[in-house]
Amino acid sequence: MGLIDRDCRAGVPHRIWQAAALVVVLAACSRAQAADEPLALADAVERAVAESPDVAARDAAGLAARSLVGPAGQLPDPELAVGIEELPITGPLAYSLNRDDFTMRKIGLQQMFPRREKRALRSQRAADEVQLTTAERERAILDVKRQAADAWIGAYVAEETLHRLRAIEPDFELQARTANAGVASGRLTSTDSLTAQAALVLFRDRVRLTELAVRQARAELSRWVPGEADRPLATPAGLHELPLPREQLLTGVHHHASVLAYDAQLDAARTDVALARADKRADWSVQLAYSNRARPYSDMVSLEFRVGLPLFASRRQDPVIAARSAQLHRVESEREAELRMHSAEIAKELANWETAEARLETYEHELVPLAEARVRAALAAFESAQTPLRPVLEARVAAADVQVQALEVLRQLGRSWAYLSYQQTVRSSP
Repeated sequence: MGLIDRDCRAGVPHRIWQAAALVVVLAACSRAQAADEPLALADAVERAVAESPDVAARDAAGLAARSLVGPAGQLPDPELAVGIEELPITGPLAYSLNRDDFTMRKIGLQQMFPRREKRALRSQRAADEVQLTTAERERAILDVKRQAADAWIGAYVAEETLHRLRAIEPDFELQARTANAGVASGRLTSTDSLTAQAALVLFRDRVRLTELAVRQARAELSRWVPGEADRPLATPAGLHELPLPREQLLTGVHHHASVLAYDAQLDAARTDVALARADKRADWSVQLAYSNRARPYSDMVSLEFRVGLPLFASRRQDPVIAARSAQLHRVESEREAELRMHSAEIAKELANWETAEARLETYEHELVPLAEARVRAALAAFESAQTPLRPVLEARVAAADVQVQALEVLRQLGRSWAYLSYQQTVRSSP
């Protein structure tokens, strides 16, 4: 029995290590599989929001604002009053606490009672701050979504550009080798060979610059989705469809996140004006005190009411009211300016999107096929000795230019789509 027991105890740690190793291997495989899975545009946007420090900061601001709503409408803390009254400072009883019949040791409580209207306005002002932080959080979320989507689209376009250029590069290499062979056979001149070599060098430099653009785009994407920016990117979907109907985009500017933030500021400014006006109405307080005197004199209790007297409103409350009213007018004017600016931006981005959509259609169905047909025609003419090498090189460079230009149009389409998709707080899912 003892031998069996020792064997079992010896086997337990071994099995635990085996299980732990299996878990580690499975976790590593899962991470590797996740790293190989393409990162979709929608996933990148959601991850950016989940990991955004800006959104986390707005969450903290909202929590702080909500925590202040309750205390804002409460009565001020009571005050404890402790002192000595009627203490003689001259004569034979000077500074005596218990020989003069007027000297009293006093202790009391004082409570200030602001008007109920004023306390309600203070609560409202705290609630306005909550509304403002909520609007600021929504604006931060939309900003993160828009910039993350723009970064994702930029990375996709840069990588797709590099992919297409690398697919064309072997054609330039083949052309350079053909030119060298043509010089050896006497069909082509050394000028043709040098021209082909120069075209290859320039094309490789273009590829190198595109590689730099890819690295820069990936770096920008890593700002929004750290740890995910090295994953392959999925094919973008939805860029060819507006996130909302055209008329709803144009007329829904009042739902723009920045405009809603100004709406919250307006509510807060109006409450500030009401609070300033409420200060022209007096608050009151009450004090209850117990006074102790030396024996045989009796102790005393006093009850005191105090009322503020806003007698100099023209020099105190009225200037504050004027300042708060001016602040309200400032916010109203800024909101109107913001509304006009975003109305123009939406109209411009909508025009950009519609134009880019039409241009992309032209590139994909007309210009790119025409450029490829031009290459084939020039190559056929060259192979039949009807034309020199230069038209072939020019056609290949033109075809590469058209491919890159088409992707630049796609970039413009994506940028406008990202703005139109993430600028309103009320919208359908893209």
